[in-house]
Amino acid sequence: MAVESRVTQEEIKKEPEKPVDREKTCPLLLRVFTTNNGCHHRMDEFSRGNMPSSELQIYTWMDATLKELTSSVKEVYPEARKKGTHFNFAIVFRILKDLVIG
Repeated sequence: MAVESRVTQEEIKKEPEKPVDREKTCPLLLRVFTTNNGCHHRMDEFSRGNMPSSELQIYTWMDATLKELTSSVKEVYPEARKKGTHFNFAIVFRILKDLVIG
């Protein structure tokens, strides 16, 4: 299976974004779904309005690092504090096929 990058050269050359002012900017809600089996959830578990039951809701900012997110998960999910725990991140988002803009 071939992997294709969608990052353009123009995006690579862009100036880095300014850091978020966390005193003036409202945090966003990040929905985190955990598993204890070492695998990500299957995509069909997110279909037709369904969500896995292992959801954590974390408020954070757009410029949060994976280290910050890991710390936040450990704060609210005691299982994640166990010795030998590994964190593996994936992004899941919904594509609206019939989205009309204008």
